[in-house]
Amino acid sequence: MKVANILSALALMLFTSVQVFGNTESEQAEKFNPTETIMEHIKDAHYWHFFDKKDAEGNLHPVAMPLPVIVYANNQLDVFMSSKFEHGHATVTCGTNQYILHHEKIYLANQYGQMEFDEAGNPTNVAALDFSITKNVASMMLSAVLLLLIFVGSARAYEKHGQVPTGLRGFTEPLILFVKEDIAEPNLGKNADRFLPYLLTVFFFIWINNMLGLLPASANLTGNIAVTFTLSFITMILTNVFASKHYWIEKFSMPGVPWWLQPVMTVVEFIGVISKPFALMIRLFANISAGHIIVLSLISLIFIFQTVFIAPVSIAFVLFMDVLELLVAALQAYIFTMLSALFIGLAVNMGAEHEH
Repeated sequence: MKVANILSALALMLFTSVQVFGNTESEQAEKFNPTETIMEHIKDAHYWHFFDKKDAEGNLHPVAMPLPVIVYANNQLDVFMSSKFEHGHATVTCGTNQYILHHEKIYLANQYGQMEFDEAGNPTNVAALDFSITKNVASMMLSAVLLLLIFVGSARAYEKHGQVPTGLRGFTEPLILFVKEDIAEPNLGKNADRFLPYLLTVFFFIWINNMLGLLPASANLTGNIAVTFTLSFITMILTNVFASKHYWIEKFSMPGVPWWLQPVMTVVEFIGVISKPFALMIRLFANISAGHIIVLSLISLIFIFQTVFIAPVSIAFVLFMDVLELLVAALQAYIFTMLSALFIGLAVNMGAEHEH
């Protein structure tokens, strides 16, 4: 019965995804462009698009939730809703500024209220400083609220029922113990409790956002390189700020290395300081983005070949990929947390055995 429920949910997700694809501009006698469609679904946006609907005349209209736009240009801060852009078809006037939304970037319009392009087709308009609440930012806020609800609820369960794992705590407690006993303690040793709050936050933040990203019309937050860069940058800061003195001594003076090779090895060591968090950033970004692209590409095959015979094969592979993505969602959260604990542990505990 549980398997049937899971398959039904996956079929519903697939149906919604296919409906979204089927309601693109390709229905308006335009050739289907899979690359453009896929990029539209995985990139950030100034509105939360759900699906398209037809009016009485057969024209498609997007159904989307407008998001706040916060821009700064010409010493002027302007705030308005993204619905004023009419999905890039309208120019928004605020005081002395006129704004245009072009490929999800906000530019200042020229004196005629239009966009200007060079010979290569690149915009020459001045880009405004954009601090907007985009789709990814809204998704991040949603995941933060979910984290608070989950862990505040778990804390209250401890107060009510003591040590008995009931309700929500019965779900979170094994995961918390897993991060503590299988990730933090083996890599950080006596410093495990010191960094456990960060590791728990990273694990659940990545996992929840990975799961949210599998829902139809959802945001691709952990597939955004700015988000993975921020997470890996925090790991790099913790690694180097709380590192032991032996960690930094070995960056400048490696025992057993000839003196003439020391400068070269110092450069190599400092490259390693950057390359480790860089690998964290790329690994999470690439794996999550690749999963979304593969699923959307498989759905695109139906519209590329325009035949019903390819649909069963495409649907079967999409269902398989959706199930696989459930595993990848948890696996990538585990890998990022485990490697963060490993990097921090190597830096913080270096030299501890000698002092002991």
